[in-house]
Amino acid sequence: MAKIIVTDRNGNEKHILADENSTLMEIIRDAGLDIEAACGGCCACATCHVYVDLEWIDKLNKMDDDEESMLDQAFSVKKNSRLSCQINFTKKIDGIRLVLAPE
Repeated sequence: MAKIIVTDRNGNEKHILADENSTLMEIIRDAGLDIEAACGGCCACATCHVYVDLEWIDKLNKMDDDEESMLDQAFSVKKNSRLSCQINFTKKIDGIRLVLAPE
């Protein structure tokens, strides 16, 4: 089965089984990791902010205006920042590495 690799805020690496019918936020949340995802995936907050490992960033769909606007309001934004609710998991990104951004 496909997976994502997430480093939590304590530096612990978790290998999580991933379903192609989910967003990265849903996969992380359902695995019990500490991600708030306050808006439930509607791109109306930045509480699912993650850092995508640089080797994976170009394999993702481009960020749309709504996501960019939400990240403009987030803290600790980096060039590899993304909202995990806006990234649909596909086999193309099987094994993607992410780090949960600070709260």
